[in-house]
Amino acid sequence: MKVILREDVIGKGTTGDIIDVKLGYARNFLIPQGFAYPATDAKIKVYEQEKYLKVKKQKELGIEAEKLKDELEKISLTAAVKIGEDDKMFGSITTHTISDLLKEKGYEINHRKVIITDILKELGVFEVGIDLGFGVEARIKVWVVKE
Repeated sequence: MKVILREDVIGKGTTGDIIDVKLGYARNFLIPQGFAYPATDAKIKVYEQEKYLKVKKQKELGIEAEKLKDELEKISLTAAVKIGEDDKMFGSITTHTISDLLKEKGYEINHRKVIITDILKELGVFEVGIDLGFGVEARIKVWVVKE
């Protein structure tokens, strides 16, 4: 049976491929799980429409990510930390800390999207990246100061 894949299926193909599979595999797994359509003329048209809408949505999300990047690059974060003798910091500034600081400013950014290249274990100004998806990365300044 010929089917059109709606999603990537490991070992079978990628989204949009028209593949030939056994009837039982298509009826019992691919079609009920939403991984594929039967490859009829009507279903090919439905898939083309879905593909168009998906591409359109990806472009819109990319534009939103660019706008968010512009907003984020205008702000700077201040992390107040406890300092011991000889200006030694207790602990370090982590991705969770930066995510929490962004949350205080009104931006819901998952800590896994924060990119720290150097360990922030001293006072100063550091630049931190934030992966916004769609190939967009914002760079923000983080000020580490005494509490």
